[in-house]
Amino acid sequence: MPPRSPVWHPFTQHALQPDAVGIARGDGAWLETSNGRRILDAISSWWVVTHGHCHPRIVAGVKQQAEMLDQVIFAGFTHEPAERLAAKLIELAPPGLAHVFFSDSGSVAVEVAIKMVLGFWHNRGEPRTVVAALEHGYHGDTTAAMSAGARGVFSAPYAPMLFDVARIPFPHAEREQQTIDALDSLCRRSHVAALIVEPLILGAGGMHSYPAHVLRHMHDVCAAHGVLLIADEVMTGWGRTGTLFACEQAGITPDILATAKGLTGGTLPLAATLARPEIFDAHLDEDRTRTFFHSSSYTANPICCAAALANCAIWEDEPVRERVGALATMQAERLTKFADDPRFIDVRQTGTITALELAVRDAGYLADVGPRLSAAFLARDVLLRPLGNTIYVMPPYCISAAELDLVYEAIDVGAASVL
Repeated sequence: MPPRSPVWHPFTQHALQPDAVGIARGDGAWLETSNGRRILDAISSWWVVTHGHCHPRIVAGVKQQAEMLDQVIFAGFTHEPAERLAAKLIELAPPGLAHVFFSDSGSVAVEVAIKMVLGFWHNRGEPRTVVAALEHGYHGDTTAAMSAGARGVFSAPYAPMLFDVARIPFPHAEREQQTIDALDSLCRRSHVAALIVEPLILGAGGMHSYPAHVLRHMHDVCAAHGVLLIADEVMTGWGRTGTLFACEQAGITPDILATAKGLTGGTLPLAATLARPEIFDAHLDEDRTRTFFHSSSYTANPICCAAALANCAIWEDEPVRERVGALATMQAERLTKFADDPRFIDVRQTGTITALELAVRDAGYLADVGPRLSAAFLARDVLLRPLGNTIYVMPPYCISAAELDLVYEAIDVGAASVL
């Protein structure tokens, strides 16, 4: 028996899944093992791959930059890829955002956003420290991001290190106004510093979606009370909801926007937190105590920035928006066959993302049906990673109609095998 790998994998119970699937290469929507087995990546390798694995333009950008400058301290120094990327992000983002702080993951981008908020109010001498968040939200696994997310199995062991967050109810169709009223009431009676939301659709919280007009109303309530709005676009950005950023569909500009995942097309880890001018200005002073005290060793790594610049160029030069629209249409067409299928409930779609819940008594993230479904899908060479009984499909934009058929055939057969 070969020795057990020393690698400790994320979100993996090694007692139940001792052996990881080894992947040697990727191309387009496919992953390939060392022995030649091909696996269709229907979740974009945890939502990051947008244009397909190993896109040649991104690979070329990485190679070129690696030969020029690999890394430099970003405190007091800068470099062309970071400067160009920051300018491009400001150009692409909703209007009014003016400053870009780079980091290396979505969780940290949210962490940065929350620290920006607290620093803003502290430097202004105003006692606002309450962070509000949507019910069921998930914002990452670092301390502040985890605090802002829903409490449950993800965070229970770490409760002593988390701070309290005010929750407002998720705007399910029958209680949209309840959400708006709850937010307004909270802002009236508490010193709310900021509201953080995943625009239009939640991620790990269950792929629950809500309409753009609700996001607009939440924005307006925050603006009326001087509360900062943080848009966690880590997952929703870069076309996933049908537009480059989800906030566009509500016609709003948040005070702070966090982006990651698709920022480099899924090639390298990079994140960015974009802020309005007044948030930057609150930290701008000859008094060094007003400095924004956050950094990581690889802040704005030049090679990662080069990958992100190549991704931006693809968005500008290639018909990516058309591909996004085509994928959304293909997803809708394939989802219709499950709409009246009694095995499934709450069949839904937001942009390029579809989700449907297997109608089982044992539901929730830790439901045994989740790993059983994953194994059934993988047996058909399709990578899907259900959130308990919630199956979602979030493929790269290069996926073909025939490849997408394989995904939904796997869902059909896989569901039958576990019921």
